[in-house]
Amino acid sequence: MMPTFLAAKHIPRTWWKSAVVYQLTPTDPRSFLDTNGDGIGDIPGLISKLDYLKNLGVDVIWISPIFKSPQVDNGYDVEDYRDIAARYGTLADVDELIAQMHRRGMKLLLDLVVNHTSDQHVWFKESRSSKSSPKRDWYIWRPAKYDADGSRRGPNNWQAAFGGSAWQWDERTKEYYLHLFDPAQPDLNWEREDMRREIYDMMNWWMDKGCDGYRMDVIGRISKDQSFPDAPVTDPDGKYQDFPRVEGPRLHEFLQELNHETLSKYDVMTVGELNKITPEGMLRYVHPDRHEINLGFCFDHVNVGLGEFGIGRHIVGPWKISELKAAFSRWQAMRDYGAHHPLYLENHDQSRSISRFASDSPQWRWESGRLLALLHCTLFGTVFIFQGQEIGMVNLPSDWPHDEFKDVQTQNVLREIAKRGVDVERLQKKVLFKARDNARSPMQWDAGKYAGFSSVKPWMRVNDDWEECNVAAQEGDAKSLLSFWRDLISWRKAHEDVLVYGAFRDIDPTDERVFAYVRTGDKEDKTRLLVLLNMTNSEVEYTVPEKFGAGKLVKSTTDGFSSTLGEVVKFAPYSGAVYDISK
Repeated sequence: MMPTFLAAKHIPRTWWKSAVVYQLTPTDPRSFLDTNGDGIGDIPGLISKLDYLKNLGVDVIWISPIFKSPQVDNGYDVEDYRDIAARYGTLADVDELIAQMHRRGMKLLLDLVVNHTSDQHVWFKESRSSKSSPKRDWYIWRPAKYDADGSRRGPNNWQAAFGGSAWQWDERTKEYYLHLFDPAQPDLNWEREDMRREIYDMMNWWMDKGCDGYRMDVIGRISKDQSFPDAPVTDPDGKYQDFPRVEGPRLHEFLQELNHETLSKYDVMTVGELNKITPEGMLRYVHPDRHEINLGFCFDHVNVGLGEFGIGRHIVGPWKISELKAAFSRWQAMRDYGAHHPLYLENHDQSRSISRFASDSPQWRWESGRLLALLHCTLFGTVFIFQGQEIGMVNLPSDWPHDEFKDVQTQNVLREIAKRGVDVERLQKKVLFKARDNARSPMQWDAGKYAGFSSVKPWMRVNDDWEECNVAAQEGDAKSLLSFWRDLISWRKAHEDVLVYGAFRDIDPTDERVFAYVRTGDKEDKTRLLVLLNMTNSEVEYTVPEKFGAGKLVKSTTDGFSSTLGEVVKFAPYSGAVYDISK
């Protein structure tokens, strides 16, 4: 139940609710397509593939940070919000991208990183220049604490997301600054109104240039408890502790101010990154009456099987299909309270979905891809597709040398495991399974050298399977995963009353084999669809738990399903079907 908000009687239509969003890997378009032969993707490469994305059914392209950056964290360390990293192109290239997208009826979503900047940003350089700098308090500085033996330590015991202390000592000014991520990513101090005004001016500048909205990186962390209390000790072996991800006291005040000063002045789409949150908590951000943001990414499904603290959150352990189903189902209830929900199975911080939720073995890879695509396109909300998901890209081989994994988070965790010296090889392989680089390898366009991504050795190694898994191999194949995605997206758009806006009901939440749910049309549309998905690698005979009467097969992942619904449905491994059970 969500008692804070009344149940919605009507679900308003807007363009961003029915849109299909395509995300490019950090930093866009680093891994998408290289056109100038430097091994790094660029904005002209993205422009050259707009027709490919339009043909897929994409309405919105979300590009991860393209701003000027030292690239410590793949562009999530911004040096200048109003300039573009030279390796990707120029501001003129961005203007051309926006023009070409708008010409095709497509929209551009930029990645807004305003919890922190790079330590090379001019604001931080001024801030650390002296304690008397006018911008000193644009970041979060605190004096050292000292132990009984005189040893200096940080203001509290917080552990940064990438490992180590969340506080970095600055020798010049003799204070610590806060960095929730890498030391090269100092956190901004949102308590300062003049700093906030600079952020709002920058956002309006981009929207005036034609940007159609923002994905807001770790936006739920911009407000901090100014007492900075110690975190509970949950890892007795760790020097630093994972601190609770609780809302700061002024978070919603800041977001409402941001909306008033920027977003409310434009017809744009916004989606926030909000981890460790319940559906009830999410409504405080995304309910229309709140005037904050449109959508919020939750992490319940991608966190299934993860440990809560320390290294454990980078390692996938055993999990049940019922847990995954529950994670999806509880967020479908957002609809009933007038809010909308973003649907994703992959993003730049996650493993590939086929590897994570199904099977990337040669025997079941393509069946798994079709099954997950059908799941993705039959839930309530706005569909977000991640680069390469449409062709079934999977995780990188775990036996690659560790230096092939470029991500700062992965390298820090691997070093931490090596320090602990317990089951190092086993734990390292588990970390690599969850590593963010699994989603960041170059796009596989064809079976040529470097997968058609570049004419030279790319910035990151191409997955070993590029000759089998690539766009060219699937383009002309009506049975390919790419063709299946195109068909599903077209079908979803043609039936948006039920698939985009309609109600959801899980009809068998405890079954550990089949995910079975009903979608019911919104408003005057009385369509009812029964979705049945075998999430296992075994053949299943499933007894439909309710008598739905006659049903007609409308979509399936294979040709083996009966054209009419019976009391028992026979599934091949990793297969699914949709039946129209309207009366």
